[in-house]
Amino acid sequence: MKQTPFTNKHITLGAKMAEFAGFNMPISYAGINEEHHTVRKNVGVFDVSHMGEFILRGPGALDLIQRITSNDAAKLKNGMAQYSCLPNNTGGIVDDLLVYCVEENQVYMLVVNAGNIDKDWEWISNHNSQQVEMHNISSKTALLAVQGPNATKVIQSLTEMDILNLKYYTFVKGKFAGIENVLISATGYTGAGGVEIYFEDESNHAEIIWDAIFQAGAEYDIKPVGLGARDTLRLEMGFCLYGNDIDDTTSPIEAGLGWITKFTKEFTSSPLFFEQKTNGPEKKLVGFEMIEKGIPRHDYEITDEAGVTIGRVTSGTQSPSLGKAIGMGYINNSHSHLGNDIYIKIRNNQIKATIVKIPFE
Repeated sequence: MKQTPFTNKHITLGAKMAEFAGFNMPISYAGINEEHHTVRKNVGVFDVSHMGEFILRGPGALDLIQRITSNDAAKLKNGMAQYSCLPNNTGGIVDDLLVYCVEENQVYMLVVNAGNIDKDWEWISNHNSQQVEMHNISSKTALLAVQGPNATKVIQSLTEMDILNLKYYTFVKGKFAGIENVLISATGYTGAGGVEIYFEDESNHAEIIWDAIFQAGAEYDIKPVGLGARDTLRLEMGFCLYGNDIDDTTSPIEAGLGWITKFTKEFTSSPLFFEQKTNGPEKKLVGFEMIEKGIPRHDYEITDEAGVTIGRVTSGTQSPSLGKAIGMGYINNSHSHLGNDIYIKIRNNQIKATIVKIPFE
């Protein structure tokens, strides 16, 4: 398994480790529920250095991004970021990603999912007809997500950059904890607020930054958090996870990501998506909460009252914040309206649930 610059820190802290996207990653330290509440109520730190980062540079960089992504990157100014996806040729999704505008029309950073680094690199390279300069900096880039209502207070104490007033999906780059060229963005995968911190993994920068964050956060009882709580946090917000809720067979329209699918430009599969948006997709990703006792899991069948299969679960858990079982899944459009009762097939039993708005509450 691959390691991140923080792997030894996790092991020393007693984290429960497991393979994730080819990396040896911390799943939990004190327990998923406790770590979940730490982020929702206070501040926690995730090692997400397994994520992939590409730099696209040159006069054709924006044009390439526009042709391969669903969102409109032309709206990005220096210091702005954007959530988007890479559609494939058949109306599915190669990956979802973040696009960072480092220098307008010239330099962009794409942040992709760890399990898709090679696939994404090949996909983008194959569409790079203008020979845009591309650099895969994934292996030398460290990434920490400091999340929670007290996150920006902790981070502000370590830099002169204005973190407290950093607007959602914007970023700054400068000196942090004595290290130059650190990129800090007001992004995250938890819905709890906070920042993500990118920096080059050289010398002992990773150890310096990790230690500085935990020293500065001591007064807030800052804690390390594993990928288990990252999953429960993102699910409460209804954030899609690639490989579960979106993949090569699902479209952004079906996944409720029409807001990142802009038809002011032409891009891969845009005619298919426009047809879905105009006529309505055959299936939709919905959120649901369990009415009867049971926890929905990935790939469980969703049925109607008569037991006819109408969809499948993509993600599910017992929500630590809400104290109830929640999930997401694709359901035939005719059954997907809010308030509709559905049934999750758990050990051959039909367990009642109802479709609700997301984020869950």
